Amino acid sequence: MDVEDILGDSLEFLGGKPVIDDEVIRYGPLELTIAPKSGKANTLLADHLFSPSIYLAERIEQSLLDVRGKNVLELGAGVALPSLLLSISPNPPALLVVTDYPDDSILKNLEQNVQRNKHLVNPACMLMHKGYAWGEDPTPLLSLLPEPSPGYDALILSDLLHFDGFQDILISSVVSLLKRSPDSRIHVSAGSYTKTEVIESFLSKVRAAGFDIDEVRTDMSEGWKGTMTVTLDRESLALRKSVCRYWIGRWSAGSLL
Repeated sequence: MDVEDILGDSLEFLGGKPVIDDEVIRYGPLELTIAPKSGKANTLLADHLFSPSIYLAERIEQSLLDVRGKNVLELGAGVALPSLLLSISPNPPALLVVTDYPDDSILKNLEQNVQRNKHLVNPACMLMHKGYAWGEDPTPLLSLLPEPSPGYDALILSDLLHFDGFQDILISSVVSLLKRSPDSRIHVSAGSYTKTEVIESFLSKVRAAGFDIDEVRTDMSEGWKGTMTVTLDRESLALRKSVCRYWIGRWSAGSLL
């Protein structure tokens, strides 16, 4: 699937408005911008805020993504809404590393989002941003961890599954970055515009890599349950939530032997 196919599918399911692509996006006290619509930012869809990030943000508001005191890393973060919202929460991670593809325009926007909201970050959270291409040497990211931690306690993958040609290197990065502990978790969200066969391919591969991964089903009739003021109205937020899927992964028992 090429980028045009992905965007075409996403435009279709929401009547032409699948993403927030306003110049400035506000979620509670956070003020975010998207990367310029050019180069790698366009190719890798970093120039939008897609619905799965909105979905994760609601879960974070509800304290349903508990990473308090943990070491957390987000892959392919884009505007980094889930990570930044975690960083300002009352019970934040101890270390939060936000990563995206090492392209100048993508990383510049990521840095600007981090710096613009830095004054809001909970003092208990160390927030960093880094460039990282999936499949590359994870050592620079692992070196950010406090000794003697062998990996991150939790990884966030928001709307990354549609890049089906890159699933193998994405999973290899997950394997190399996630601490082998029964308490470690991967949080994976995707939109319904990601084709079923692409999602099933990812789930099959991640299980083969040593993970148990289960879908968390939400009653989409409940509407939007977040309380913060957001750029979108509640009806639009509920619509975006309704087209999202979410999984939690953990190391299988056999992988921990």
